[in-house]
Amino acid sequence: MRIPDPDQIRALHEKHAPTAEAFAGVHTHCETVWSIAEQLLSSPRLAHVDAALVRAGCLLHDIGVYRLYGDDGRLDHANYVRHGLLGHELLAGEGFPEPLCRFCSHHTGVGLTRRDVETQRLPLPPADYLPVTAEERLVMYADKFHTKSRPTRFLTPADYAAFIGRYGEEKVTAFEALRAEFGDPDLDRLTPVLP
Repeated sequence: MRIPDPDQIRALHEKHAPTAEAFAGVHTHCETVWSIAEQLLSSPRLAHVDAALVRAGCLLHDIGVYRLYGDDGRLDHANYVRHGLLGHELLAGEGFPEPLCRFCSHHTGVGLTRRDVETQRLPLPPADYLPVTAEERLVMYADKFHTKSRPTRFLTPADYAAFIGRYGEEKVTAFEALRAEFGDPDLDRLTPVLP
């Protein structure tokens, strides 16, 4: 499988971003998520993980957010949960293989189950949107530590556990399993990538 490089991914973001502001917010967040994952990948215990695939996944995971901007330049927050599926469709339409498309549709929260979709009445086709590979899990996990909110900020593991706990104790358990698998990033050593 051919994995696109950062310049090719940046060009894809530029192609689909409806505004310079949207590009700056989304692409910068994706770069920051890669910096988190890259730090975690420095652990010898993750030597089996494909770093080039993780980099591409981090840089592509939120590309579907662009499809949620209206003609007025406003983000459709009510349908934000759809951004992963929209990104999957966007990448598939660009001819990307399924393993790259899945980084978009399988990174929300700590994974969405069919039951989550049905009980929360999420605007998604009923299905499991769970990461399967170590690369998918790492991209999803690294994403939990940085927000695109204004201003952007890093989240500690405790911050994210408190947030995801609103959706049930099983979600906290899933997050703790990711922490055990990948370790905690040293957020003090990270500098958010500036737009």
